Amino acid sequence: MNALMFVGGLAVLVLGANLLVRGASKFALSFGISPLVVGLTVVAMGTSAPEVAVSVGAALDGRTDIAVGNVVGSNVFNVLFILGLSALIAPLVVNVQVIRQEVPIMIGASVLLLVLGIDGALSFRDGLLLLGLLVAYTVFVVRQSLRETQHAEDYEKELSPAQPGAWDAAWPAQLGLIAAGLVCLVFGADWLVTAAVAFARALGVSDVVIGLTIVAAGTSMPEVATSVTAAIKGERDIAVGNVVGSNIFNILGCLGLSALVAGDSGLIVAPSLLAFDLWVMIAVALACLPIFVTGREIARWEGGVFVAYYAAYAAYLILAAQAHDALEDFSGVMMGFVVPITVVTLVVVLLRPHKPAV
Repeated sequence: MNALMFVGGLAVLVLGANLLVRGASKFALSFGISPLVVGLTVVAMGTSAPEVAVSVGAALDGRTDIAVGNVVGSNVFNVLFILGLSALIAPLVVNVQVIRQEVPIMIGASVLLLVLGIDGALSFRDGLLLLGLLVAYTVFVVRQSLRETQHAEDYEKELSPAQPGAWDAAWPAQLGLIAAGLVCLVFGADWLVTAAVAFARALGVSDVVIGLTIVAAGTSMPEVATSVTAAIKGERDIAVGNVVGSNIFNILGCLGLSALVAGDSGLIVAPSLLAFDLWVMIAVALACLPIFVTGREIARWEGGVFVAYYAAYAAYLILAAQAHDALEDFSGVMMGFVVPITVVTLVVVLLRPHKPAV
């Protein structure tokens, strides 16, 4: 029953996110709002809607470990697995705006989360700060995008207005899609969290590990679908922008809202997150800079490295949760061979000739 509830909750979450994005996008476009603006706001937030639903629901239920672990794990999953998989399909071109603006903002938000959580909790005031920064960022992006036309055609393909006579051309149908999407998100999140907690108890691992792995990967399915589809279609800047934008929204919006509803004790940040996983999230964000800046693209071999690193990260979490005998040997291999080789590779990447900006 728990397995069925988990799969059913995941399916309903993905369905809800798709309905919400479709309804909200077409509703906005029906009122003449730029497709580019819709793509940078509604779609980015819509693909992060499962993370919001799960983290807020977990915070309301007092499962704050799942709430925070879900966001941290999703951000690591988004960069290492989704970008890596998308790059394996086709080398990902990185727009210069993403390099100069969005990636630094993602890094800054990640560092801010560590600073705010260093005392062991995200308070109501911290939540207000995060949400305030999200509003400021959204307003800034909207105003900026109104002046930009470079990628409008890409978003036109993804978010073309409903044709006259189509069943979703009228605003009542669009509002119905939005309402149905929200209902699916609420029920899907509840089923997913309930099943995840049952898994944690059955496997003898903590809520944090379940949030960092199973729940994080599950709630990132909309990002997987969006980025992989964009890479297959050749719209590779959308594949990158979707991941970076979702990571920013996860920290500022998802955790900000979760902290507001967590109660007087705030959103508890587990010591294990402060000691290891938050640092991994920051390191993953920082790893984007040398690759993006020097090459203006993520090559297939770099995508393979990203995916391999996610597999290693997930393996470490599972071994550590089980206190497995192989943990010490695994850690030794990672620190003694894999990490040094990666550092050398990044140095080589930094020294290679730069390609012209996209």
